[in-house]
Amino acid sequence: MSEKVALASCNGMSPNGLVSRVAVGDAKKEKTNIISICMGSTSADIKGENNDMLKKYPIISINGCNGECVNKILQNKNIPIKKSINVGQVLENFEVVARDPFRLDEESEKCVEVIKKEILNETNKIINKK
Repeated sequence: MSEKVALASCNGMSPNGLVSRVAVGDAKKEKTNIISICMGSTSADIKGENNDMLKKYPIISINGCNGECVNKILQNKNIPIKKSINVGQVLENFEVVARDPFRLDEESEKCVEVIKKEILNETNKIINKK
């Protein structure tokens, strides 16, 4: 059982990257036991000075596309990933699609809700695991 879960969202310039970032922000607002990781800072940390901190809590990666850059960045730093969520794959099961990488429209907001629920579900599994 973990007291907190860290979320690592996509920072890419795709519509699902935006969905990933907003869903992480919304999930973090709802749960005090969620923290988020800045993937820009993580990528730029060539010396690995933040690696110990990144290993403190289980990480859920939220990838915007099949390139799964979040996973690759963390794996290259030997940071364990507890669960990986692929936004596009999750949304395939719903009749919603994000289309704009810079703005959320009504349908994109529905995508955010789907992903936020997935994040909260996976977070609860990790927090409540005994």
